[in-house]
Amino acid sequence: MEKQASKDPLHGITLKVIVEQLEAFYGFDTLSELINIKCFKSNPSVKSSLTFLRKTDWARQKVEELYIKTLPKF
Repeated sequence: MEKQASKDPLHGITLKVIVEQLEAFYGFDTLSELINIKCFKSNPSVKSSLTFLRKTDWARQKVEELYIKTLPKF
């Protein structure tokens, strides 16, 4: 029996990878314009962003949605 590939575009991708790829693609300046959250505006870093996003579901959801929209451009 073959394993069926997950239809979830985020399957197997960690939040760290998502934030690192978005930051590399857009930079924190553009990310803060696309998603209005303080961790992208005030002294941004991948580490501080991960800390915030792991505690804040609505913000994490926005980041994941942006990642899915950006995926074809990577």
